[in-house]
Amino acid sequence: MYQIRDFLKEDWNQVKFIYEAGIATGHATFETRAPSFDHWIASAVPGCTLVAFNDKAILGWCKLSAVSDRCVYSGVAEVSIYVHPDAQGKGVGNLLLEALIKRSEEKGFWTLQAGIFPENTSSLALHEKHGFREIGRRERIGKMHGKWRDTILLERRSRVVGVE
Repeated sequence: MYQIRDFLKEDWNQVKFIYEAGIATGHATFETRAPSFDHWIASAVPGCTLVAFNDKAILGWCKLSAVSDRCVYSGVAEVSIYVHPDAQGKGVGNLLLEALIKRSEEKGFWTLQAGIFPENTSSLALHEKHGFREIGRRERIGKMHGKWRDTILLERRSRVVGVE
């Protein structure tokens, strides 16, 4: 079975491998290569980077990144979630996103957002299963390998934080 825990620096090589596998699909990110550890972790909200693992390996990871340094957006973060190719379709993403949502609310986040390529139907379905709703389509938002790409913008509002 799978377990979820906080990311540790020694997880980086496996996390990077999973990230690179996502990059290789062409449907996970506009990135063309994984960043350095320092750059990757610098964008993470402290305490909101998680990994799924079993007794053999890291099976997936997720993290929150701040969308702005303005104080009025202190409860808004962007979700990143990646699952090892061999673990896809086995509930790893579901466990990760569930844990990340719980952690985000413990940390006071009232809105989570995600920008997902329309072709990444499994990621869209995962997010929608966890209460994300489509709020728009960003047409021709980025050019990748000479081709314009759209992203679907999703948002999840907390039912416990920011409802007062």
